[in-house]
Amino acid sequence: MTRRDFLLYSSVLTAASLNAGTLYATDSYLTADEFSTLLSLDIKLTKIKRHVGFGNFNLISYDDSLKVAKTNMHIGEFNKKEISLIDRFFYDNPAKYGFYGERTCYNLNNKISKKHVVKILHTGHYIFQGTPTEDYARIIGDIGDTLYLTSGVRNVIKQLSLYCSKLKRLKGNITQTSRDIAPPSHSFHAIGDFDVGKLGLGSRNFTSDFAKTTEFEHMIRLDYISIRYSPNNLDGVRYEPWHVKIV
Repeated sequence: MTRRDFLLYSSVLTAASLNAGTLYATDSYLTADEFSTLLSLDIKLTKIKRHVGFGNFNLISYDDSLKVAKTNMHIGEFNKKEISLIDRFFYDNPAKYGFYGERTCYNLNNKISKKHVVKILHTGHYIFQGTPTEDYARIIGDIGDTLYLTSGVRNVIKQLSLYCSKLKRLKGNITQTSRDIAPPSHSFHAIGDFDVGKLGLGSRNFTSDFAKTTEFEHMIRLDYISIRYSPNNLDGVRYEPWHVKIV
């Protein structure tokens, strides 16, 4: 770990201890060495996304990510510590961090074929063929084009990238991260679910502000739609009014 990383890690732990409103004494944190590895892993995942493109990054498999990193000198091969941390995030039991949702993916190298998904124009995202695609089309037809897809299919690597980014922003707090986002092996985006938002609302689509929109009010009245993570859900996840339950 570099001196800069060590000072960053030390400062965020001090700040976290003062933030009693959102953090708890029982929260679990990465070690200093794990946090340093997280930083390098997050950088490599970001570089892979830029290399393969935003849309393809939603689908790319673990093995293909390793190949891209190894063969691109600007990314660099994943090291043992980074691979070990990936294994931990995928195989660890998140219940000890307060996440009680079911596992949706058992294969770290899960593959998603483009034959089984449909790319939604002007979003950069895919939706699985069948019920997900049909329900999305019905939602847009019933509510209008002020509603749009904000996130669709996410394979393991995409979910891992989101998980790592959140964990970095939360300064290595695994417990709080697990309250905010599903671990890479537990995301329903890997098997059918998708997110929607109001056009023009931007990042607030991923906050409770979306629940205040007329689009959301219309959506929850549709008899074929339900929300994956309702308020006070038993999975231990924060309320996600934007997350449409399919599976």
